[in-house]
Amino acid sequence: MSRHKREPGLLPRPLAILGALALTGATGVVIRFLPAGAASPSQPQPPPATRHSPPLSQAVAAKSAVTFVSFVDTAREPGLDLPAESRRTGVRHYALAHLVAGGDDGCAPKWAGPFEPDADETGEDEPGEDAAGSPEQDGTDPAETDADGSGALGSGAARKDPLDPGENPVANTIGGLRALGGDAAPVFGGPDGTELAVTCTRPGGLAAAYRRVVGAFDAAAIGFEVRDSEDGAAVLRRARAIRAMQRERPLRVSFTLPLTPYGLGAGDVAMLRTTHQAGAEVGTVNLLATMEPHSAPSGRLRRLSAAIRLARDQIAQAQDLSETDHAWRRIALTPVLASEDDLSEVDAHMLTDYAARHGLAWLSLRGVAPSRQVSRILWGA
Repeated sequence: MSRHKREPGLLPRPLAILGALALTGATGVVIRFLPAGAASPSQPQPPPATRHSPPLSQAVAAKSAVTFVSFVDTAREPGLDLPAESRRTGVRHYALAHLVAGGDDGCAPKWAGPFEPDADETGEDEPGEDAAGSPEQDGTDPAETDADGSGALGSGAARKDPLDPGENPVANTIGGLRALGGDAAPVFGGPDGTELAVTCTRPGGLAAAYRRVVGAFDAAAIGFEVRDSEDGAAVLRRARAIRAMQRERPLRVSFTLPLTPYGLGAGDVAMLRTTHQAGAEVGTVNLLATMEPHSAPSGRLRRLSAAIRLARDQIAQAQDLSETDHAWRRIALTPVLASEDDLSEVDAHMLTDYAARHGLAWLSLRGVAPSRQVSRILWGA
């Protein structure tokens, strides 16, 4: 064929070259604006990455705030003023411990001791009161509040025994804390006494005992430090009492349970399941986690993260949650320190980032107080 002739339907060569160049340029523009990681259909696609919860040891900048709840043992800090402490630290939420069983029938709530009040504050035991300051047959309704609205149980001005549920000097400053926008939740149980559910077997007595405290301080939330998971009767009594109160008023409930390297203990998981099946709503499970010291083998925060994930799965199953990840917002984390050095500033940042990333209910601390710098990181979380 002559070089000056072409077959019908073919473009002149110069136009074909220009068209090819234009197509190449347009393809380059399209590829440039494809999302990162997009590949040509002819290229093999890598398998999708499996999603895992980032471990605690991988700190990621958190965007959402984390609530810090300050734990107060009112027996060891009877002079603590909640409003003053809140102004000093910026912390607005507190857990006040511990309320335990008292009275002859084990149905009278009292604050766990020992307290060491001044003699001029307590006076001598008056007729009609036992050694703990609990009213007996004196005609006083223990569910009544003081006329000054302080939220104290009982009305006897002479009674100053801080073991009495209405005379606790720390709890009686809740009103001032609420004026600052904060709140405090009384906590039942703990290591220095017996939880009411174990001793109060009288029908209706347990719910009445809890109501005395809830009503006295107009509590929107209460906590339980559960140590009786193996006592099936106590577990069921407590669950039914909580259900009865939650039917009467909005009441948030948390359970504090020890965290092991394998998550929660089998008895605690069974207790959560029984409580849920009885109709009580436990909105938060506070994991009490002993912090390994810095001298422990490397990976201590990674091991803590793994234990939390196991507990998350257990909580989701025990409470019949449709998605395992829904359990994150039902988890609070309370590291327990044996030494000030158990929690560094880097550790504190990792904890707050982890809590924010997963949407944990709150953070808290127990045991030996950390350094002021670490505390400030947690307070400002």
